[in-house]
Amino acid sequence: MNRKYWKLMGVTILLIGLVSLLAACGSDEAEGSGDGELADTYTVATDSSFVPFEFEEDGEYVGFDIDLINAVADEAGFDIELEVTNFDGIIPGLQTGSFDIAIAGISITEDRKEKIDYSDPYYESGLAIGVPSDNDDINGIEDLAGKSIATRLGSTSAAYIDENIDDAEASPYEQLDQAYLAVENGSDDAVLYDAPNVNYYIQTTGDGLKVVGDLYQAEDYGIAIAKDQEELVAAINDALAEMRDNGTYDEIYEKWFGKKPE
Repeated sequence: MNRKYWKLMGVTILLIGLVSLLAACGSDEAEGSGDGELADTYTVATDSSFVPFEFEEDGEYVGFDIDLINAVADEAGFDIELEVTNFDGIIPGLQTGSFDIAIAGISITEDRKEKIDYSDPYYESGLAIGVPSDNDDINGIEDLAGKSIATRLGSTSAAYIDENIDDAEASPYEQLDQAYLAVENGSDDAVLYDAPNVNYYIQTTGDGLKVVGDLYQAEDYGIAIAKDQEELVAAINDALAEMRDNGTYDEIYEKWFGKKPE
């Protein structure tokens, strides 16, 4: 082999090495570019019976939570795919990866924080008691001792009944309208559930029930997020903060609840 051949071989090897090096650098850069980035689309779980937060109307899902999560997604720059399920299936679905996000009037609790992550609070709520309009015996939480109390399956109100009301029997229902109907037809003595939903039901369905007593166990709602998605949590919190600053949150609130308290 002559000198010219070896010279050409050396150049070829050098070029192959440079190409390999550049390819490796490009590969590292591509892998790194994905770190900390949001996905284009997230699956959002919700319930369909928690008026006025989420419910079905004329074949579409509407409500305060639906408007809110759509506005959050627009602000944060991602799309959502809405999945409707029973409330008691939402937390397990986030744990198994069936859902990325959930919004359904989900109270922030320490127990749930061990299983999922939350956004900053977006709504302050509490529990209210509903009884038949002609019932004068139940006027507060102390009068529920020994009673049968309708509530929602998997909710914080069901746990509240078990932990705080002596000898009471919690009657959990998958659908909220079942809980209210059980009180109206006498199957249960009262309903204990989130105040905005109890008030909305009574305001929109006539004189079958009335609210009695105080607001119990003040609690905040948060947007639930599957664990280990720090970038998504931060993006949602940033979006909520911006919506409060620019008035979008107030517009959505007033659409569903009227004038926002000062």
